[in-house]
Amino acid sequence: MKKLTLIVSNQNNELKYENNFFIKKELKIILDLYAKKVSAGIWKDYVLNISKKNVSFSVFKRSSENPAFNICKNFEPGNSNFRYYISDSKGNILKMSKNLMLLINNFNWNKYKIVN
Repeated sequence: MKKLTLIVSNQNNELKYENNFFIKKELKIILDLYAKKVSAGIWKDYVLNISKKNVSFSVFKRSSENPAFNICKNFEPGNSNFRYYISDSKGNILKMSKNLMLLINNFNWNKYKIVN
């Protein structure tokens, strides 16, 4: 008969990334912006993309198209200003910041129009 061993605290199995999603405060900021844009008729749909390196909130004009904007949180930024960033549908970084609230409030949403 084999002996079974109970391992209570195995450090090898602990996740390396503790914060691998938006925290509640960050998600509230993003969803408030999304609600304003949906009520204005600009944005129609969203999707969350989660990976080990970053998480992104992508917004769409129509569900069948590429995302118009991506609001991303970088888990391992090489630069402290690269913690949060907004990119367009082609992946070009439009603005970056170390504070999500400042990034969203200081981004000129009217400058970037979604073209059909």
